[in-house]
Amino acid sequence: MNDATVQLILDNLWPMLKATVTMTIPLTIISFVLGLVIALLVALARISSIRPLSILARFYISIIRGTPLLVQLFIVFYALPQFGVIIDPFPAAVVAFSLNVGGYAAEVIRSAILSIPKGQWEAAQTIGMGYATTLQRIVLPQAARVAVPPLSNTLISLLKDTSLASTILVTELLRVAQLAAAPTFDFFALYGVAALYYWVICIFLSAVQGRLEARLDRYVAR
Repeated sequence: MNDATVQLILDNLWPMLKATVTMTIPLTIISFVLGLVIALLVALARISSIRPLSILARFYISIIRGTPLLVQLFIVFYALPQFGVIIDPFPAAVVAFSLNVGGYAAEVIRSAILSIPKGQWEAAQTIGMGYATTLQRIVLPQAARVAVPPLSNTLISLLKDTSLASTILVTELLRVAQLAAAPTFDFFALYGVAALYYWVICIFLSAVQGRLEARLDRYVAR
């Protein structure tokens, strides 16, 4: 590695870190939280006894899982303006990523809810608990423990997928690396730094996952 490359890396460590903190991480967190809300609603619709609702949820999941995330991103940012819906790059990325997480996480949450024995639903009903109360106080806390590992994988995948936002001009981590490397064509060095940043964040998220699993263990009936 020559002196020019070292200087290029040193000059861009802070701008890339800044893009990570101000764009990549917020984009990941906002999209994941909104995606979880969508996923919970879709999962409940999916297991609902109301057939049209269940069919609609199945259709949504099928569309999301059957199309590439990049295509979904392009539809939100490039295609919707043809119908008069113009969204700035960052909100467009949030919309696309949230919908994508919603489709994938819905199946995770549905499986987690269905993993709770029916006897617990019946026991709650015998003491007068309604559907919403049973869901909130008994089922979801236990389902959360089951869902944490796959949802953590979804979050880590989402973090890496945010690099696709560079294709709609969101100045996130990868976009900053691209712009900085373009004048010298020294892409290897700055892409390597970007990979290092993604890796460090993934290690942190994995550590959080472990602590969360241990914390939620107390809600699991054994």
